[in-house]
Amino acid sequence: MPDLKWHKSSFSTDVHQNCVELAAAPGGIRIRESDEPDAVVRTTPAALGVFIRAVKAGRLDRTL
Repeated sequence: MPDLKWHKSSFSTDVHQNCVELAAAPGGIRIRESDEPDAVVRTTPAALGVFIRAVKAGRLDRTL
């Protein structure tokens, strides 16, 4: 994997080191958790947009 410039979520704090990070890469976007930097998910901007809109709309909420 090429050297990527990772961006931490603005909702992440320095107190809790488990942060969501994003990086632009050839062919799409990479997503990882800072506490598991080798586990990287690859997606496209369009698919990430669909996911974010679904989260914001509450369509992925579950009652346990």
